[in-house]
Amino acid sequence: MVPSAGKPRQILALLALRAGRIVPVATLMEEAWGDDIPRSAATTLQTYILQLRKKITSVLGADSGESAKDVLATSLGGYQLRASRDRSDLAEFGRLATQGAAALEAGNDQQASDQLRRALALWRGPALVDVPVGRILSMEVLGMDEARMQVLEHRIEADLRLGMHTVLLGELRMLVAQHPMHENLCAQLMLALYRSGSPWRALEVFRQLRATLREELGVEPSPRLQRLHRAVLANDPALDLPGQSLLRQLAS
Repeated sequence: MVPSAGKPRQILALLALRAGRIVPVATLMEEAWGDDIPRSAATTLQTYILQLRKKITSVLGADSGESAKDVLATSLGGYQLRASRDRSDLAEFGRLATQGAAALEAGNDQQASDQLRRALALWRGPALVDVPVGRILSMEVLGMDEARMQVLEHRIEADLRLGMHTVLLGELRMLVAQHPMHENLCAQLMLALYRSGSPWRALEVFRQLRATLREELGVEPSPRLQRLHRAVLANDPALDLPGQSLLRQLAS
């Protein structure tokens, strides 16, 4: 039922991300037109809503007992998509992410890794990649990307605890190349390299991070990263403890 035109897709995306909540007309207009809202915006928005309702009608079964206006309702100065968020991939991602984080906190590393992998498997590319994104959706996408990255970091931490450091090297190198100033990814790569018998490469990751931070931001790596750097230099036995997250120790 996804429309092909850009702005109706924007409107549908915002309504879907906020399913079950009323999205004010002003918010929908800001998403569609930004600061250049035309005089005809209210009428045009109503046209988009009608188009979406036609799409909804085309997929509703004759015995559904619902009309398009029941699914996409006009409510208190806005519109509300009454589809259940609980059945969406985004809701399932959130549930698995929460369960995985709790398992990680409790030390159930295999369970954490499994649940976090299931959460990440729900992603099929970048968020809203085929939808024109305005000011409001940009913030939504940023939030989703940050949540995805946090789940990825948690899954890598679980895998490090499970002794999968060698397997993780390729993935971590790629992630650090994509996010060269992301300190936690750099720390995870340093730990994986050290545990794989390449402490000099771990030191090189720190050197490159420090050079990038100095050049781009004029700052030094965080105290946490500096403690990890000193631990690698000293061949600290704590680096090799199975089932223990040095990254958590250093952060405390």
